[in-house]
Amino acid sequence: MKKTILALCAVALTLTAAAQDNPWQQQADYQMDVQMDVKTFQYQGTQKLTYTNNSPDTLRVVFYHLYYNAFQPNSEMDANLQVLPDPDKRMVNNLGTAKKPIYESRISKLSPSEIGYLRVNALEQDGQKLSYTQESTILKVTLATPLLPHSKTVLNMSFQGQAPVMIRRAGRNNPDGVALSMAQWYPKMVAYDHKGWHTTEYLGREFYGVWGNFDVKITLDKNYMVGASGVLQNANEIGFGYETSGTTVPKTPKKVKTKTWHFVAENVHDFTWAADPEFVHDKHLLPNGKTIHFLYKKYAENWQRIQPEMIKVFEFFNNLIGNYPWPQYSFIQGGDGGMEYAMCTLMVGGEKYESLLGTATHELAHAWFQHLLATDEATYPWMDEGFTSYIEYLARQRVLHLTPETADPFAKAYVAYFGLVKSGFQEPTITHSDRYATNYAYGIAAYYKGMLFLTQLDYLMGNEALLKTLKRYYQEYAFKNPTPNDFVRIAEKVSGMQLQWFLNEFMQTDHVADYAIDKVEAQGNKTLVTLKRLGRLPLSIDLWVTSQSGLTQYVYVPTRMTYAEKPNPYPTLSRKALPAWGWGNPTYTFELDMPLESIKTITLDPENKSVDTDKENNQYSK
Repeated sequence: MKKTILALCAVALTLTAAAQDNPWQQQADYQMDVQMDVKTFQYQGTQKLTYTNNSPDTLRVVFYHLYYNAFQPNSEMDANLQVLPDPDKRMVNNLGTAKKPIYESRISKLSPSEIGYLRVNALEQDGQKLSYTQESTILKVTLATPLLPHSKTVLNMSFQGQAPVMIRRAGRNNPDGVALSMAQWYPKMVAYDHKGWHTTEYLGREFYGVWGNFDVKITLDKNYMVGASGVLQNANEIGFGYETSGTTVPKTPKKVKTKTWHFVAENVHDFTWAADPEFVHDKHLLPNGKTIHFLYKKYAENWQRIQPEMIKVFEFFNNLIGNYPWPQYSFIQGGDGGMEYAMCTLMVGGEKYESLLGTATHELAHAWFQHLLATDEATYPWMDEGFTSYIEYLARQRVLHLTPETADPFAKAYVAYFGLVKSGFQEPTITHSDRYATNYAYGIAAYYKGMLFLTQLDYLMGNEALLKTLKRYYQEYAFKNPTPNDFVRIAEKVSGMQLQWFLNEFMQTDHVADYAIDKVEAQGNKTLVTLKRLGRLPLSIDLWVTSQSGLTQYVYVPTRMTYAEKPNPYPTLSRKALPAWGWGNPTYTFELDMPLESIKTITLDPENKSVDTDKENNQYSK
């Protein structure tokens, strides 16, 4: 398996090294040994980090994330919760009413034994003691010896931490009663790329990690079962039921108080684990040799019910995007809501089957869009959440049949986006994930507008070209840190169109599309139709003309900026392709070779595929 992953990495590097925005990736290889006290939720750890500088820059400092320090009164996360007009309801108490809420940060009420913390006790570089300073969730380290380009260094650290009361994603005793949800629990090297260091304070949203290999040993109470990123190395030694299905941790002699779980994860950018004494474990070996694990303690019937469905979804994603390269994937009950991690997800709930099924599908989709195609999701959350949601919604319709085959699987995204536009809260989607003024605007932009970015590429260049783009994107950028520009360049190569303008207009501005049928005029035995662009976002035009006798003709007006035409998406209709419409012209007039009295309707965007925000001016009816 290691050879397979490395071979795929080598192919991707060969294909894209010269062209991609991030032509190199740093490497951070971790060896960690941690001892967890399950009564106090405190842990001690050592970390040996071999850091390889693949950049052309000499590094004199490095930075670490200390995420758990956010879960303390007066942290930036705490302060931010108190000023957001619509904070995450999982992270606050409402002291008011539903109509007039008064939000109180739950973090502000944590006692010293309930807070989270992560503290570095000692740090050395190649045997030399280092000086460092800590500011909240960021540790700045001055290197004793500058790290030259294309060289490596070893950083040895001892650290201690405390898992917080569950506030968001990580901590202890989650809503389903899982004892430990250990996400973002270790001092984690900050990402360094062509833009420099990404030293973002943790405010509860997205992450950006460094590729590496993880060798992790976790020692804790012998009665606990652990699920984690990576592959368990010592199943026989600890008597873990990974070889049987539907088992809990076997009993061991009383004289053994703890067990050490040894996991190895290759070529990932994160490591997560969860533990509970009541976990049930189910395992499925797939025909392709991969293994899917399920670890849960509540709602067993629904957790068992989703298992055959997730196997089908797993195969669907493999065929749609590309093969999942790691040996296994684990669905683990833990955290809150659902959150993607390397080779696993932590998911809460299961009382409602369809909710559990939808969450599992979405989080599995993240294995491709975030953990294989590792965009900087803090800066471009829409590439992570939006692309993930796109393939999730396809799976909901084509595999899980939660959406009728005849319905638009993305209809919810259009409704959400149009609502955001009307609300006045829309911000340019280039906004950093932590800087949105409202959670509402962030959620719609990241999940739904990101999804619509793909549906609009479908509208501009055709569905076949879009699906080919997704596959080629995977082939060229797996195990990389691609940017929006990298994706658009793939779409241009596949479609033959120019598309940078669309990335700028739709994702980097708050421009909206609005096209209208302005005039329909008789001209002898022919008809003149004038269209008008009312919004600032340019799009191509699909238009249907239906005659009184019931015949329909498809009229296509490409936007000039693509400098190409899409294939006919309606092969049962004859198509009249007209000259391109330049954005600088607010109107466009064309001639129909039929008298006005023979026309029954003229409809812009007849199947509502575009993000035209005003549908009422899209139709002429006699």
